[in-house]
Amino acid sequence: MILIFINQESKILFNIYKKIAFNLPPEVAHDYTLKIAEVIYKSFLVKFLKSTPNIEPINKLNIRFQNKLGLAAGFDKNGDYLNFINNIGFGFIEIGTVTPYPQLGNKKPRVFRIAEQDAVINHLGFNNKGIIHLKKNLINFMDKKTTPIGVNIGKNATTSIENAHEDYIYCMEKIYEYADYLTINISSPNTKELRKLHHEDRLSTFLGNIKKSHESLEKKHKKLTPLFLKISPDIDQDDIASVSSMIKKFDIHGVIATNTTIDKEVIQNEIYRDYEGGVSGKPLFVKSNSIVKQMRENLPDILMIGCGGVNSKKTAQEKVNQGCDLVQIYTGLIYKGTKLINEITS
Repeated sequence: MILIFINQESKILFNIYKKIAFNLPPEVAHDYTLKIAEVIYKSFLVKFLKSTPNIEPINKLNIRFQNKLGLAAGFDKNGDYLNFINNIGFGFIEIGTVTPYPQLGNKKPRVFRIAEQDAVINHLGFNNKGIIHLKKNLINFMDKKTTPIGVNIGKNATTSIENAHEDYIYCMEKIYEYADYLTINISSPNTKELRKLHHEDRLSTFLGNIKKSHESLEKKHKKLTPLFLKISPDIDQDDIASVSSMIKKFDIHGVIATNTTIDKEVIQNEIYRDYEGGVSGKPLFVKSNSIVKQMRENLPDILMIGCGGVNSKKTAQEKVNQGCDLVQIYTGLIYKGTKLINEITS
């Protein structure tokens, strides 16, 4: 359902592409487009298509981000399209969410466009090919890699919430030495009970186990791969306070705010309000910014990545104004194409 790989300046061509793609089911359009784009960017044509914004890199946590704009998780769950996403102007890219073992995700159809609001509802459920597949792709790409790559990890649907840490640790152990950072995703609304990990008692036990393993891996590999926590836009004041406290307690290196929202009141068209899944895109912007602001007040020194509703240079700057060091996009690409990357980074 996503993106175009054509000349970023060609609005006419993108509009033609968009009309064709929007007549296909969202997942079908997404998969076909990326497969074609990957073939092209894997070929000799990459030297003509590669986009490298002339912007001063940003150094945070010993990671050299090429610019402030990153690709959010979910776009390339398995690292299947690294030639493409590494060369279209992002300052960093995040692949996943990946789980220990392959899983199909939730029943289709599970992705719905809300074009009048530049929004999407997704009920995917961590569909992916498993951490071993992603690891092989990342290892094979290391010689071509020019952009920091983070890996977003989650749990399999069959793993209980009590044992969730085991899945995250398994993924972390497999990918630690190859990732530039690791994102602990506890905020997808499409995996049963996952968001319960935001509650203080569960989060304390969960992060305690994660951090213990992380410290062991840091010693083993003699390398710090920073840990980020991706949070929900639907948490209340108490959870914001407790999540902030746990981030301090366990020395989590960064926060990604936020994932999608289950608050369907942000959707204008009531037809979509009964659809299962999380809302991303323009309707998420204000709600996500509110969480960013509150988290920044609680955590003045932590690396903050803003995600949710960015679809222009202005909205990206608003994330920065709210306290974000970096910004991620995904749904905006569906409606504006890769020219959005150039707009934000120029």
